[in-house]
Amino acid sequence: MKKFLSMALIAAMTLSLAACGGNSGNEADSTGADNASSDKTYVIATDTVFAPFEFTDENNNFVGIDVDILAAIAEDQGFKYELNSLGFDAAVASLESGQSDAVIAGMSITPERQEKYDFSDSYYDSYVAIAAAEGSDIQGLDDLQGQTVAAKTGTQGASCAESLKDQYGFEIQYFDESSLMYQDVVTGNTVACFEDYPVMAYGVSQGNGLKIVAEEKDEYSTPYGFAVLKGQNSELLEMFNTGLANIKANGTYDEIIAKYTSAE
Repeated sequence: MKKFLSMALIAAMTLSLAACGGNSGNEADSTGADNASSDKTYVIATDTVFAPFEFTDENNNFVGIDVDILAAIAEDQGFKYELNSLGFDAAVASLESGQSDAVIAGMSITPERQEKYDFSDSYYDSYVAIAAAEGSDIQGLDDLQGQTVAAKTGTQGASCAESLKDQYGFEIQYFDESSLMYQDVVTGNTVACFEDYPVMAYGVSQGNGLKIVAEEKDEYSTPYGFAVLKGQNSELLEMFNTGLANIKANGTYDEIIAKYTSAE
């Protein structure tokens, strides 16, 4: 009987300790915390270098508009997440394979993508810029005849380049990372690159060796969205939209944008 009572006491203490265990990760207390599952950690994929939306600063911290917006929304809504910097193509692949719950990577909301993904409300509006190396003879799209340009795989910039390829008579070389694309233009292997305007404008301001020579605002003006696989993680998408509205209302969103851009 004593042995039975001792085992029962140990079991009761174990249950008590498990019930008192604290949460870890990126969870934060907020008015939206009731919307989140306390034991759920969402895996969210992003790009590696897509400044000013995601990049590593001089202190080796992973920062940017996407990074800060996600952190602010998670704090507002009280959910935990793990942010994985994979590269754009790898981030999308991880979402489609079920290894990630969502993607935030300066991802343009397009009709084609909406067939596979459910998007949040837009958190940034962008368009495409064409940039050439400083000091080059490239002054606009007409100068690309017979040349090779650079584009980042799977992006709105690549779609823009593909749509203009025949009209202006150039070839396209594809890259997985913006930094590699920029370097290819600077070294002269390609004569220009197609990139989202805020990303390129930030890069130019930081001395990336490029200059903006043209802009495509009409057909390739697109919003950025937070994406989940179609029909999945609706609760995460709802929390993102609610949190986004809240941080816009309380001024946090404007502070984040101003921190990384000079145009907002």
